Amino acid sequence: MKSRVIGTALFGLGVLALVFAGGLAFVVAPTAKQLPYDMAMTQSVAEAPNARFMQVKEGAVTVESGDLRSTITVQVDPDKTAKLDGDLDGSALVWVGGQQVQRTDNAELVQAYSTSLAVDRKSGAAQTWADQWLDTGGQREGVNYEGQVYKFPFGTTQDGEYKIFDRDILEARPVQFVKTEDIQGLETLQFTQSLTDETQKLPADRIGLLLGQLIPGATTGRVNYSNTRTVWVEPTTGQYIRVQEQQKKQLVSDDGRSIDILDATFVYTEDTVTKAVESARSNRLLLNAAGLWGPIGLGVLGVLLAVIGGIMVTRSGSGPAPATAPAQWTGGGRHAAKDDDETAEVKS
Repeated sequence: MKSRVIGTALFGLGVLALVFAGGLAFVVAPTAKQLPYDMAMTQSVAEAPNARFMQVKEGAVTVESGDLRSTITVQVDPDKTAKLDGDLDGSALVWVGGQQVQRTDNAELVQAYSTSLAVDRKSGAAQTWADQWLDTGGQREGVNYEGQVYKFPFGTTQDGEYKIFDRDILEARPVQFVKTEDIQGLETLQFTQSLTDETQKLPADRIGLLLGQLIPGATTGRVNYSNTRTVWVEPTTGQYIRVQEQQKKQLVSDDGRSIDILDATFVYTEDTVTKAVESARSNRLLLNAAGLWGPIGLGVLGVLLAVIGGIMVTRSGSGPAPATAPAQWTGGGRHAAKDDDETAEVKS
């Protein structure tokens, strides 16, 4: 009896473990591979030593040399996210991002932007949203984001077709997979995007201001822009582990004169890389626990418990029945005693 009870309990636990395994694999895991609504603010810092850059200070435009530091922050806008509707409701969230580029010698601001965009919670790609904006000079302007902006999709692959949005040309361009690379013991996928002789999108009045101070006499022109952008991505989470941008800009007047206004190579600092590695490891562990090791472990445990419990129940119910006196013998004894009494009465 005791074995039967224990076997039944083990069988039930096994079935329960199998149910939980299925829940992890088909309910929890897909949910985990999404950007959370309460995502903590992220911050990345890159430095560009020995840079040549343009600086606007008190209305004066000059070209300087020195070391630069770029700080990019990204965080969720809960109010805007709650107001998303249609196809974006539940599938996207709104990010507020910004960058400040400063001189390291005196902390003077060289360049800054702020922006707001909607991104898909699974792919991390920018979505079509009417309220997105970009501010590069004190005024918010409409922008059509597309492609990846601050991260890659969950489950990034070597042969995936990805595009990164570039804020200077306001377009997304393809990236090419280069190789896998180990960074602090973490395997990453390296992608490169090459932009050559593009035209930076700037308002005409701003171009006129630059030409008037840097190329006197010129009235029309453009800013030529090139950038070799390299990103190292942790594939499970799609997180950026390291980013490098080799940027060049040249102010060119329509009469053929030109001046270099930017020549800088920005690279994530070691502290930023270390924090990215730690974050990616932690997030990858959670994703693997929910989508791989958890379901496998619970599934194996569930099968073992169910089999052991089933065997115990079967064996406890197949033992020999307890011995009892045959009903016919008992009845025969009563009849025999009655016959003997009747015989004794005849003889007397």
